[in-house]
Amino acid sequence: MDDIAPPRFTINQVDFQRPLAEWKPRLADHGRRRHLCYSLDFDTRAMLLEDPQEGWDEEPKRLHLENRTSLIESLGREFGTQHLERKLKNFAAIKTKPFSILAYHNRLFDEVRTAFVMGAYYPALVGACALGERTLNHLVLDLRDHYSHTPQYKKVARKCAFDNWALAIDTLKAWDVLLPAAEAPFRTLMKLRHRSIHFNASTYATLREDALEAVLQIREIIEQQFSSWGLRPWFIEGSLGHIFIKRDWEENPFVKTFYLPQCPFVGPNFAISFEQGLQYHDLHDYGDGAWSDEDFVQAFNTRSPEDVVKTAT
Repeated sequence: MDDIAPPRFTINQVDFQRPLAEWKPRLADHGRRRHLCYSLDFDTRAMLLEDPQEGWDEEPKRLHLENRTSLIESLGREFGTQHLERKLKNFAAIKTKPFSILAYHNRLFDEVRTAFVMGAYYPALVGACALGERTLNHLVLDLRDHYSHTPQYKKVARKCAFDNWALAIDTLKAWDVLLPAAEAPFRTLMKLRHRSIHFNASTYATLREDALEAVLQIREIIEQQFSSWGLRPWFIEGSLGHIFIKRDWEENPFVKTFYLPQCPFVGPNFAISFEQGLQYHDLHDYGDGAWSDEDFVQAFNTRSPEDVVKTAT
């Protein structure tokens, strides 16, 4: 009697409450899917507070000024109209909130930014430093079991928290977790933390400057290490309009821990809708075989409107 082939397991049969590692390898077409980096957080409103650029045509200039007026009214409602000019200056000084993958840091950065905008400079300074320390702790504690074979592991294996920034930064650097562009602001923030948290009378004279520097450094850390956009080693290059994770980086401990749980596993013809909250729509089965990252991007970039999965609307 011929053996009966097992039923084909496809994405529409997945219980997404189950861990990713449990169902992803079983997908019949997993070789033709990539993780889409779309679960993100950002705020670019500060750009609207800038003056129109020289050489702008009259219509873009008019629209920019209208949008700026509307934003100022909105920020007045959000932060209060008392001392609004100072609050607008503070809001603009932090610049944009970076495009970031959703994680623990998003809400906490919002609170730090709000403190600075309101003029609560010492809480903003301390909050930014504390968020930097929390980020280091998350990275070391969440990832260390992946590096139990390394010389650095024995220095961090038994600790439940880290206030030694140099140890944490050096460990993450040795594990190739930290990007160089994130390591530098961590070290700058470390110096600010040591000078500001421990008693130092000179801090009173530079509260706003120190607070702004601390907020900008943690902002840079988030933008560089947790970016959901731009050029990063784990992003496939050349895709048009969306960002995908490289196949070879899916087993990287940092990417696997912080990115993949937030990034839906899609094929090139997926669609997104917002009618009932953020929803992803995709073909159930892309067939057998594995695509390279280049093959996937080619299929995504050249898809026609007819290829894209239809949503309810």
